[in-house]
Amino acid sequence: MLEKLDEIEKRYMELEDKISSPEVMEDRETWQKYVKEHSSLMETVNIYRDYKKVSADLEEARELMNDSPDEEMREYLEEEIEELEARQEELEGRLEVLLVPTDPDDERNVFMEIRAGTGGEEAGLFAADLFRMYTRYAEQNNWKVEIMDIHNTDIGGIKEVVFAIEGKGVYSRLKFESGVHRVQRVPTTESGGRIHTSAATVAVLPEVEDIDVEINNNDLRIDYFCSSGPGGQSVNTTQSAVRITHIPTGIVSTCQDEKSQFKNKDKAMRVLRARIQEKFQQEQDAEMDQERKSQVGSGDRSERIRTYNFPQNRVTDHRINLTIHKLEAVLEGALDEIIDPLVQNYQAEQLAKTGE
Repeated sequence: MLEKLDEIEKRYMELEDKISSPEVMEDRETWQKYVKEHSSLMETVNIYRDYKKVSADLEEARELMNDSPDEEMREYLEEEIEELEARQEELEGRLEVLLVPTDPDDERNVFMEIRAGTGGEEAGLFAADLFRMYTRYAEQNNWKVEIMDIHNTDIGGIKEVVFAIEGKGVYSRLKFESGVHRVQRVPTTESGGRIHTSAATVAVLPEVEDIDVEINNNDLRIDYFCSSGPGGQSVNTTQSAVRITHIPTGIVSTCQDEKSQFKNKDKAMRVLRARIQEKFQQEQDAEMDQERKSQVGSGDRSERIRTYNFPQNRVTDHRINLTIHKLEAVLEGALDEIIDPLVQNYQAEQLAKTGE
């Protein structure tokens, strides 16, 4: 680990020289690339330097204690050594986490897809609750939410919604939300007062650039139609809604949120690109190792990942056996108490893999 950290510190100092070089600064694109890399290494280097100082102080304190005949001084040094050892252990743990290989998609924006599952009208209402939960969480993090496509039910639920979330580190926080979300409650549509179980599926796709996924225009079928509201009611008479089909894969992307046909097409292409990338990535992962993915990180939509139980005011994430009794707060966007343990679990798994 120390050899790796020495290499990182050396690279950090090289980058400091490069970004202050007049020759490099003239090339704006190269300079920005170096600044970004320098910034990404800063936390690791600062903690490593603290670790080296603490280690040196610890070694010095141990030598002094071994050489000191004064009992009072030895007691003082024992306390100092204990504090330094605890600090060294803490810094070492932080460095181990920082050295865990990062997901290259972590800094990307995302597309989220929420679809009502089993449970009829109640599933649609639950899908609407999840959509509101994620938009509230995005607001708390100063992320931007943009609806790409939405199909409502007649009673205020959602059959399906596709939306983008843009901001710093969005995918790193939301990538664990993919899967089946289950709700247990007495529905407003239930007159008998019985607890009903319904579900909705959530998918989280990192947004990709044109250069990440090459799409041949000849492989696309583009249809234009009038956008519609709840129950299929037409909401405009112009063919502004767009449906794009990628013929080789059969993947379809639809957008009707904008009044402009051009804007709807642009949004639909962004979603289509992300879905194609997801399909290729899943196929590649399956070929490499079918069993490699953990339940937390796979994002398979067939997994039942979380239950929201209203009678018990309980939210349970089944992947890490986490239960918190703060259902109302979670649905208002207080997701960090769930996401933080998921991130920590993921980091621990990655750390274990690096040690194999």
